Formats: sequence, structure tokens, C-alpha cells
Amino acid sequence: MKKVALYSSSTRSRHGAPAAAAPAPDAAGAPHAPAPAPAAAPLATGGRWRRFYRRFEAPLLVLVGALIATGLLVAYQQAQPVPQELTQKDIDAAVLHTLETTNLPSMATRAAAIIGPSVVRVMGYSPNRDDDDEPHAGAPEQPDTQGKRAPKARPGPAEKPRAAAKDAAKDRLARNDGGKGAEPGRERGARERAAPDKDPADPKGAAEPPKKDPDDSGGFPGYHSSGVGTGVVIVDKGVILTNLHVVLGAEKVKVRFFDGMEAEAEVVGMRPEHDLAVLQAKAIPDDLQAAALRSTADLQVGDQVVAVGFPFGIGPSASAGVVSGLKREYTSPEGKRVLTNLIQFDAAANPGNSGGPLVTADGEVVGIVTGILNPTRQRVFIGIGFAVPIENAAAAAGMSPF
Repeated sequence: MKKVALYSSSTRSRHGAPAAAAPAPDAAGAPHAPAPAPAAAPLATGGRWRRFYRRFEAPLLVLVGALIATGLLVAYQQAQPVPQELTQKDIDAAVLHTLETTNLPSMATRAAAIIGPSVVRVMGYSPNRDDDDEPHAGAPEQPDTQGKRAPKARPGPAEKPRAAAKDAAKDRLARNDGGKGAEPGRERGARERAAPDKDPADPKGAAEPPKKDPDDSGGFPGYHSSGVGTGVVIVDKGVILTNLHVVLGAEKVKVRFFDGMEAEAEVVGMRPEHDLAVLQAKAIPDDLQAAALRSTADLQVGDQVVAVGFPFGIGPSASAGVVSGLKREYTSPEGKRVLTNLIQFDAAANPGNSGGPLVTADGEVVGIVTGILNPTRQRVFIGIGFAVPIENAAAAAGMSPF
């Protein structure tokens, strides 16, 4: 029986690689057909996604972040309560609650706070008189260098008690009763007139003339204070409106601003027919504020107003009132000047308020306080004050705000 040759399954190819195993013969001796090669395995899904992520990593991160932010925003909006529609009843209740729980500032408080930084104190100074250039009280008449007699000197404070005593003696002699029958009130009045001028420390009964305050010069040697008034800044470069009679006769003028700074000022304009003067400060604060001006065209009787100034040098002080009348006329107590087209008001004003602003509830200047009316000789306020309309005042400064 012929033997079938057997082959080793570890044969190598000619390149050294193992050869494929020969098909084993079947029982009949014929070799089996080679089994078909298995189909290539499909690409793994994970690998495809990794390559896709590496390629579009940045856009994917942006997209994911946007989706998360959108989700958070939607969740926040869903968590918010649904707003309710406000009704007039709700508004009225809120206003009433505010009025009951909050102390609101008054009209005068608001107006004074607004105009305050623009109000200045105006101080006038006049030169001191040299007493050596005038004849002394009680001195005998002396001829001048041309042989003419100089005028008699007026009796000074030292001569008043003696004159009063002489008058009383003459009165007693005229009655021929040695003064026994003189009227008690009349004689007592003579003693009272003489008493204020007597000084117990002076054996002659003469009082010394009042001494001048050395601090009254305002920094101007040889000058003394001649008056105090008020002004209002209308241009932030230091242009100030005041009354003409406040600075009339003063050779030096000084102003004090809201922050306490003092500066010398000069008169750069006058309008006597309206008792107005325009000052220019030589130095100003860095944060100087000019007042807001308002036309008087719509001003009506009964409108609330506030006067701000330095009455009797005290201030700044504010007083509130209303407009009492329009287009009034005013004659100065000396009868030297008649002012027309004035605003009449009843906010308290006294000497020192002159030149100060008259403002509305909004702190806007409608006038410059110029005078008060008092039938008596006392220079105090009794309810009637006058202000120059701001149109005339602004015109005095060469500007027309309306």
C-alpha cells in the first residue's frame, strides 16, 4: 500500500514568514478546500467619535456652553414671580405710605439749599477821617492863613452835658422862683438827656469819644466798615449782582463766598434807576456756582418765594413768604429815588437783605431785594418788601437770560 506523504504545518515562506497551513486531506485522501477568509471588521464606533471630537473640539465646547447658559436663563425666568399690573390704587397707597413714613423737606428748605452756594456777603469800606484835620469840639475860632475866620466847631459829646445844664439853669431863672416851681417832668428830662454823656470816671463829666474797632478795617488799613449787604453770583466767573446803595460811597468792597473765602471786588456796572450794581470779584472759589435765573412773565400773586441774605449782618438767613403784588412803585425814605415795576413780597427782609436774591420754590432767582416799606422811622420789616425783577437786574449786568 502506497503511503501518502505528510507535510509539516510549520513550513515557512521563502521570505521567512510562516506559510499557510495546507488543507488537511479528508478521509478519501483528497485535501479540503480552503476556508474563505473572514470579512474585514467594521471600524469601531468609538474611534470615529474620537476623531470627530478632536476635529471640532472648540465649536463643540462653545455650543455646549451656550446650551447650558440658555438652560440656566430659562430656569431663572421660570423661578421669577409673574409681575402684577400696577393700578392707581396701588400708586396712591405707595405715595401715602411714603408721606406717612418720610419727613420731606419744606419748600423753603429746598429753595435755600439750591440758592445757598450762590449767595455772597457784600461789605463796603470807607476811609477813616483824620481827626487832626478837623477843629476840636469846643475849640475857639481861629483865623485861617488868609485872615478869614474859620467856621465854628460844633459842640462835641463833652459839651452836651454842660449845655443841657445851662439850659436848665436858664429855665429856672426865667421862672423867677429859683426852679422850685419847675415842671418835674421837664427837669427830669433835662437830667436824662445829660446823663448818658457823663462818665463817672471823668470828674468833669465828659465822655470820651467812641474808639474805632481795629478789626473793622476788613484788611484795608485806614478804612472802616461802611455797610453790609448781600449779593448773588449770576456768572460763575465771579460776576455778582447787588444793590447800588449797598456799595454807594464805599471805596473798597469785599465779598465773602459760601465756603468762607473772602476776596476784594470792584464795581464794574451800575444802574441807578433800578438801584443795581454789578461787582466783579478778583478771586473766586474753584467750585463757584452761579444762580439760575427765571423770568417773571408767569409770576403770579400768591406764588411762594424765599428771600436769602444777611439781615443786620446775620446770615446767610432765609425767610419765606408769597408774592403780594406786581408792578409796584417805591420811593426811598430820603425821597431821592423812585423805583418802578417792582415785585412786592411778604418774606421778612431787613437792612442787610438788600441785594440778596428773591427765589421761587425751585431756587430760581426772580428778583433782587431792594427795599422795605415802613411808615415809621424805624428801619425794620413790617410785612412789605420790594424786589427788582430779574430782567432789569440781568440787563444791568449786560446779559439777557430770557
